Amino acid sequence: MKKTFLPLALALIVGLGLTSCTVEINDGMEDSTTVVPGTSESVLSGTGTLKGTIAKDLLIKKGNYTLDGIVKVTNGATITIEAGAVFNVVTTKTSALVILNDGLIDAQGTASEPIVFTTSTKTPGDWGGITLYGEAPIKALNGNTTAISEDGNALSYGGNSANDYSGIMKFVRVEYAGKKIGDGTSETNTFTFYSVGAATVLENLVAYKGTDDGFEWFGGSVSAKNLVSYGNFDDSFDWQDAWSGQNNSNWFAYQVGTGNFGMEIEASSNADNVAPKVNNITLIRAAGTNPEAANSPEITAIQFKKQGSGIFSNVYISGYKNIGAQKAYSVLIQDAATETGQVNTGKIVVSPMTYLDSDNPLVWGYAFTPNGGKTFTNTATVTKVSLPAGAWATVDGVNLLSAL
Repeated sequence: MKKTFLPLALALIVGLGLTSCTVEINDGMEDSTTVVPGTSESVLSGTGTLKGTIAKDLLIKKGNYTLDGIVKVTNGATITIEAGAVFNVVTTKTSALVILNDGLIDAQGTASEPIVFTTSTKTPGDWGGITLYGEAPIKALNGNTTAISEDGNALSYGGNSANDYSGIMKFVRVEYAGKKIGDGTSETNTFTFYSVGAATVLENLVAYKGTDDGFEWFGGSVSAKNLVSYGNFDDSFDWQDAWSGQNNSNWFAYQVGTGNFGMEIEASSNADNVAPKVNNITLIRAAGTNPEAANSPEITAIQFKKQGSGIFSNVYISGYKNIGAQKAYSVLIQDAATETGQVNTGKIVVSPMTYLDSDNPLVWGYAFTPNGGKTFTNTATVTKVSLPAGAWATVDGVNLLSAL
């Protein structure tokens, strides 16, 4: 249960049974919706628009909807989304779905009937994606236990409940997100997790063609299973603030067209951190994929910096090729402090691993002169991740899992 509750400042008006229903803040405009009588839960049945602040429980049934602007779930409310619900996101303004630390999400699709967020323009960066806030611990810069979010909401995050619960997301696909905000100092990812706790369930999620990271964790202790990061412009997987999830498995990244690191890992320069664990990782970079910036060195499969750590097993890496003078490695250690504080203390492990159709095999890369470089052996027993087939990982007739 959430332990923090923000005051309800504005009334919520919810529609039911109309051709076009709208969930929105009551701002004095003529009401186009009605309240469901005799129940504490409101319902959208098949069509409608999601807009404004959701401050009471809302059930969204299978159907086709519009998500308009930044939608925030707060005040102890749960937004429940049925399998087969599809949201077309408004792109003429900044739009996003944000679950605040006193809100919950229950979005449980299926392999054949996923929950989908997409746009009609199908342009990467169309909207802000899905963001969850929790109350699990973080370690931000200088060891701070709180920090300010970089998603444009400028909210404080970080708490003291490692097992905090923000809800459930299963078989959810988010397309064309990762929006740059304002002057570019703020941005969102396709999926963003701010201090989300270990009781939260994240399974079978697809981040498709966003302009920032596919998945990013800012501290917290949540774990995630069966993740697909496909065609995202920045990093496929990224974390900082000493994220510490221990039960992660089956992560697949396919970088195509534009892409930076497969994984970018840091702990905000906190040497004292708990290394997250991920079992079964497949990182594939398609031929001709370039980094966002020309001549950028961000073409390696896995980069560790600023005391970032991770214990990774059964890692399959393919297609990471040099571009010009820039070298692509299976693993790149960016700074000497990370080698001293994490590699040499056993908190960075990438083994067993196989590194195929890639340059610079059998050695780790270093952006400095190491005190003893790491080598590895390609392990033939490592195979690609296995994920369930179905509509959840199919976009416009293209099977996103075809490279597996």
